[in-house]
Amino acid sequence: MAIQRIKSKWAKTNVLLKSEELRDQIPLTSMWSPLSLKEMLNEYEMVYIKPDRGTFGKGVIRVEKQVNDHYSFQLGKKKRVFSSFENMLIPLQRKVASRFYLIQRGIHLLTYLGRRFDLRVMVQINNNNEWESTGIIGRLSHPNKIITNYHGGGTPMSMNKLMGRHLTLRETADFSIQLQKQGVAIAKQLQTEYPRLKEIGIDVAVDTGLKPWILEVNTLPDPFIFRKLEDKRVFHKIYRYCKMYGRF
Repeated sequence: MAIQRIKSKWAKTNVLLKSEELRDQIPLTSMWSPLSLKEMLNEYEMVYIKPDRGTFGKGVIRVEKQVNDHYSFQLGKKKRVFSSFENMLIPLQRKVASRFYLIQRGIHLLTYLGRRFDLRVMVQINNNNEWESTGIIGRLSHPNKIITNYHGGGTPMSMNKLMGRHLTLRETADFSIQLQKQGVAIAKQLQTEYPRLKEIGIDVAVDTGLKPWILEVNTLPDPFIFRKLEDKRVFHKIYRYCKMYGRF
């Protein structure tokens, strides 16, 4: 039986929102509209606009409301500033054009040496047909970009190193266990609607209060990023499970 793939971020988010356990960990997300954008900027001051179907962070735009009532958006390395919401909206609408986009509340990520980072949690069906969190890796953003994706210029790093600026080694170990449990809960919730799922990659943002947020879930996660970890056993297990499903 073929492994199930779900491309729509909107569809996956709505399945996760049905879980009381997970609902509080998902940043407010809505379909793109100028009204939703204005309301969310008034509430949160920073949002991300992202294509509903897309990979590697392509097309992701960060929009901010600044203290002087100016607005800005950044796509790739280029940031543009505008004197009003209306002035920003015209070029922004050209960027989203005819594609289906989502707006997500922006989370202020933890930083390492001045660069933002998030975490990727790999969760897979194991030999006992049970969900298992098989790896966690950090993704340090490109210094001039808003995205952390490896394919977009981000740097893969161990979670211990990135979180070491914010937590003790013991606290980091406890945080890892928390993420592993969260990962399994996410997989089980998605499986209620998508029974043929075999593996997921979860993008987790950690805010300055050390709360983990579920940014999005990928159903065709890249296992090869885990080769960058010093502990090669993590990648070998992940890859072994991938082969078990017939991916490679």
